[in-house]
This record gives sequence, C-alpha cells and structure tokens, in this order.
Amino acid sequence: MTWMPVGPALLFCPADRPDRFLKAAAAADMVILDLEDGVSPADRPGAREALMATLLDPQRTIVRVNPVGTEEFSFDVAALAQTPYSTVMLAKTESVDDVNALGPRPVIALCETARGVLESANIAAAASTVALMWGAEDLVASLGGRSSRTRSGDYRAVATHARSQVLLAARSHDRAAIDAIHLDIADVEGLRIEAEDAAASGFCATACIHPTQVEVVRAAFRPTDDEIAWASAVSKAAASERGVFAYQGRMIDAPLLRHAQQILHTRSRQEP
Repeated sequence: MTWMPVGPALLFCPADRPDRFLKAAAAADMVILDLEDGVSPADRPGAREALMATLLDPQRTIVRVNPVGTEEFSFDVAALAQTPYSTVMLAKTESVDDVNALGPRPVIALCETARGVLESANIAAAASTVALMWGAEDLVASLGGRSSRTRSGDYRAVATHARSQVLLAARSHDRAAIDAIHLDIADVEGLRIEAEDAAASGFCATACIHPTQVEVVRAAFRPTDDEIAWASAVSKAAASERGVFAYQGRMIDAPLLRHAQQILHTRSRQEP
C-alpha cells in the first residue's frame, strides 16, 4: 500500500465554511474539505474561493470534488489547480475513466452508487486510485430506496453488501479502505460499534461528520491493552516455534501471526 491516511479519523468540513477549516484540521487526523454534498449549489463558487485562499497542511488535507461529467466538476478541478492540495476524493465514482479524469492526482474513489459499487474492483485497480470509500445514503438513493438503515439502526443488507464489496475491492488491489460516515451524531454507541468493526475488518479509517466523533473513532481503531499483550506474546513465542503451535490453548498459524503483526503495526502507527 503506497498511501495511508495520517490516522483513522477523517473529518468532513464544508468548503464554504473557512472559519471551520483550522478547527477541523486540528480536531481530526485529516480534514476533507467538501465541495460536493456539504455545500449548496449556490454557495459552491464561494467555497472554491475559500479553498484557494486558505492554506492547510497538504499532507493532512483531502478535497472532495463533484462527480465527473458535471459542470461543477470542471469548476472544482480548476480551483484545485490553484491550491497545493493533491489528494482528491471523487464523489460518485463509477468507472476507471472517472478516476483518470483527475489526471495523475491521488484519488480516493467514493463508490456510493449501484454502478460504482459493482465497478469497485476495476476502480481500485486504476493507477491513480489510492483508496476506496463507500457511502450508504447515495447508494440507497441510486437504487430508488428510502433508507439505508432498519428501524433498529442497523444497515440494511444491501448496504452491508456494498460495504464488504468495496472493502474487498480495495484490499485486493492493496488500496486503503475508508468506512462510511455515521449520520446520527448523538448515537455514540452505534458509531463505536461500527468503527470497531471497521478496524477489525481491515478498514484503515472512518469518515466523521462532527468533531465529537473523532475520538470515538480513534479509540475504536486503537488496539486494547489485552490485544497488544496477546500480539506481543504470540509474536515472541513464534520466534522459537516451527510452523503451527499452540498458545494458551489456541492454535497459532500463519494467519493468526499476521493478525498479531497487524495489531502491533496499528499500535506503532497511532503512537504519538
């Protein structure tokens, strides 16, 4: 994998709110300056002006642009060219051609339509693609549906299918995978459960829509003390074992060793 987010909590910030740029950048591991759904069409020209006028750390900044084929996309790219920002999140990515429309820029392809999800493996294989993200609300809208979640708050089957497909597509091509936003800001427990599942499943980050979600996501991606102790002990034991061995009554083979190594790698990545 050649690109990884600085940390697991990525925070969306509307690009028409430059007063929030520095606060968002300070709160999160990376900030996503949004020129698409977070900004009304009437306010997008001003958002582009704000984007060009405000300087954040390019290594910790992502710019979300409107879909390829829209007039807004052309305006977004023209504004982007006047900034030091290079990493682009492309809304409603549906093909390799969409990725290529951004030239050599590193692209986080947002697969949030039926076509985008079905094409996710090809999109992940594109040379400029560095990561995939999925989105439930636009996906369900593209299907003609009315809600991405059941009354209990869980994702509907089609949404969980899309989430898994995008994750598999990303990781099969060694791209980073970013989990979708949790719309219910007050539902801290729901966010925690989903972020913990994202970390355990292989996502490298979760997108946030409010600063209060950031630490919940960071904590979810941070290995627990028990996990670190197990991973350290297993890795140490493996050094003196040949092939498969038993540790605390559990069989340890190559996949389990990779799990342990990933826990230790995640810990080192999140250490200050």
